[in-house]
Formats: sequence, structure tokens, C-alpha cells
Amino acid sequence: MSQVTLHSRAARLIGLGGVLAALAGCATGPDAHPRDPLEPFNRGVYQFNEAVDRAVLKPVAEGYVAAVPSPVRTGVGNFFGNLRDLWSAVNAALQARPQPAVENAMRFGVNTLLGFGGVIDLATEMSIPRTTLDFGHTLGRWGVPSGPYLVLPLLGPSSVREAVALPVDRRADPVSQGIDDVVTRNTAQTLRLVDTRATLLRAGDLLEQAALDKYGFTRDAYLARRQSQVDAARGDDD
Repeated sequence: MSQVTLHSRAARLIGLGGVLAALAGCATGPDAHPRDPLEPFNRGVYQFNEAVDRAVLKPVAEGYVAAVPSPVRTGVGNFFGNLRDLWSAVNAALQARPQPAVENAMRFGVNTLLGFGGVIDLATEMSIPRTTLDFGHTLGRWGVPSGPYLVLPLLGPSSVREAVALPVDRRADPVSQGIDDVVTRNTAQTLRLVDTRATLLRAGDLLEQAALDKYGFTRDAYLARRQSQVDAARGDDD
């Protein structure tokens, strides 16, 4: 993908966010969430995502858990987590945060060289901390506001800032960009998706039982977590 294409996609996402924000007047009111002016639109996308999850993702994830032994699932999760550590190290460097940059780079090096490509998470056993970062955090670190909360089709909770950052994250993804064979690439992406959904099965069940409004609970949890991570990147908290 060329830089021109990347910039073009980012511009389209920014434009989409601007259009949605401009149309959000109908979502305002005394009970409107200040960070979620697009709530009617977001709830519609959320319901679509929930339907896809119930029909496809959750059943497949449950089958994956039932069919694949726990040590194998752990190895799969470790492998993809190791790839994330490398991009996290790059983002920590872009954020001028040397400690998490070095720690994430060390994690990647140790697990790749000694942990059979990251299948075994030796770095955690060695107490090397992991700080998961993406380009959205980096934009927030340098003062780019998050903009309105935004639920993306299939991808879930986000914001305008994080949506703009997505093309950069995707460009740096070794799975989607580093594997030339289409079948192998699609298999790896599907496995990562299913493994990620499998790790959320218990959390999803607890959410079903505890939250009267799952949409509102998910939104508030996402916004709080992202804000905490950006504050940490800026050095605004401990």
C-alpha cells in the first residue's frame, strides 16, 4: 500500500467522522452522553455486531475452546501477543517513552529467539512488563483529541481518532501485510480473530449477567480504559 493510499484512507475516515459529527444533532439532549453524540448510529452498528457475534463468532469460538487443548490455545495467543509487542515497542518509541519501548522490544526478542517464535511466553516468566500500544495511543500522546465515540462494523468500540489510526496499525501488521500467500494470510487472520474471541467468552457471559445496558457499559469501559492509557502515555498518571 502506498503512502498516498494510506493518507487517502485516513482522510476518508476523518471526513466520515466529520459528517457523522455534523449529523449528530438529533442525538443531543439532556440525557446524551457527552462523549457519544452519535449514539443512535452507534447503537445500530452495535446491534449489527451483536447479531454477527451471536450467529458466527461466539459459536466458532466456543467450538475452538472445546476442540483445541488449552496449552495449544495458550501458544496461539502467545504467538500473536508477541507480534503485538513489536508494534507496541515502535509506538512507545514514537511516544518518546524509552522504558516501555525497551521492555516491549526485549519481550519480542526473548520470546522470538528463545520461545519458539513467541509460542512460549518466557518474557512474562522473566517479569519483563508488557505495555500494549497502538498508533491511536501515539496520536493521543501528542495531543490529538479522541473525538466522538464510534462503533465500527465488526471491529467494535473505537473513536474517530482510533479509526483514523487504523490504516497505520494495519500497515504495520505482520499478519495482514507480511504474509504473501493469500490462503496462509487469511488462515492466520481467522485464527487470530477466533482466538481473541475465545479469550472473551467468560467476560461476555459476565457482561450478559451484570449489565442492564450492555452498550452503555461497553462504551464507558472502553472510553475509561483508552483515556487511562493515553494519560499514562502523556505521563499524567502513575
